Amino acid sequence: MDRLVDTVRARGMTVFARIDHGAGAEAAGLLLRPTELLIFGSARAGTLLMQVAQTIGIDLPLKALVWQDAGGTTWLGYNDPHWLASRHNVAADRASVLHAMEEILAAIAREATGSVGDAS
Repeated sequence: MDRLVDTVRARGMTVFARIDHGAGAEAAGLLLRPTELLIFGSARAGTLLMQVAQTIGIDLPLKALVWQDAGGTTWLGYNDPHWLASRHNVAADRASVLHAMEEILAAIAREATGSVGDAS
């Protein structure tokens, strides 16, 4: 998660929140493997989508989840911007914004994880 935060900030994006679900579970007397949510984004890109469909604001800023599975492997996941656009009926005239978001998310994931493949 620290690498993800650093990568997001290095790209000029804003980190709005870092939520430690594991710590929340512990505070409630429950067990949960390490699980953290990062909420981040860029008003420049998000606003262009919300101008078309304000309801996409429920899914923006972007979110990425980092978690550890039972075998100890750490994973990074996020929602594809095209899926978000489809969910909120964002018009095709914002395809370039969605493509740019998709590319930046994939690049951030690759950089944060050291992966060379598809990280989504």
